[in-house]
Amino acid sequence: MLNYIWLAMVVLAVVLGGINGRIQEVTKAAIDSAAGAVTIAIGLIGVMALWLGIVKIAEDAGLMSLLARILTPVLRRLFPGVPAGHPAMGSMTMNIAANMLGLSNAATPLGLKAMEDLEKLNSHPGVATNAMCTFLVMNTSGVQLIPATMISIMAAAGSKDPTVIIGTSIAATFTGLVVGITTVKVLERLSVFSVDRAVKRGA
Repeated sequence: MLNYIWLAMVVLAVVLGGINGRIQEVTKAAIDSAAGAVTIAIGLIGVMALWLGIVKIAEDAGLMSLLARILTPVLRRLFPGVPAGHPAMGSMTMNIAANMLGLSNAATPLGLKAMEDLEKLNSHPGVATNAMCTFLVMNTSGVQLIPATMISIMAAAGSKDPTVIIGTSIAATFTGLVVGITTVKVLERLSVFSVDRAVKRGA
């Protein structure tokens, strides 16, 4: 879907540029943006390496395990249908803890493993359960304590204080998480979104 959106934007820019007689400006902007992207990407290498190294040290120091222990009681309430000792609970806990620390590379395989484990509890394979939907919301709108990617981008762009975004990022992601969980919990109580109804529609 994103490919179609990007294609539509490119085509629209070219068409509007041609209609307004500014196709040269469109071409120049595209070339300048491409050159700027390369410059920023090269600048990101060092900063990302620094922040990922710091986060890795925090992980090795046990911060990720500590976060996982803190999150476990909360997740048990959010996922009542998942047994406490089930592998899915452990995978979800570690995934969320990794995302909170900005370890997106480590969080991705844990998230995929969590979905696989949740599918094993699914009485209707192929149809997302309430637990799957809740986990997806938490995975995409979870709190980030260390927004390493944004800090790196701001530093590469020449920001004098790239870490100033940390407080704002925590507030924004926490708000998004609360709104997301509230929404998914409200919707799962409505019969129109029930798993049984979805199965009947697919049949």
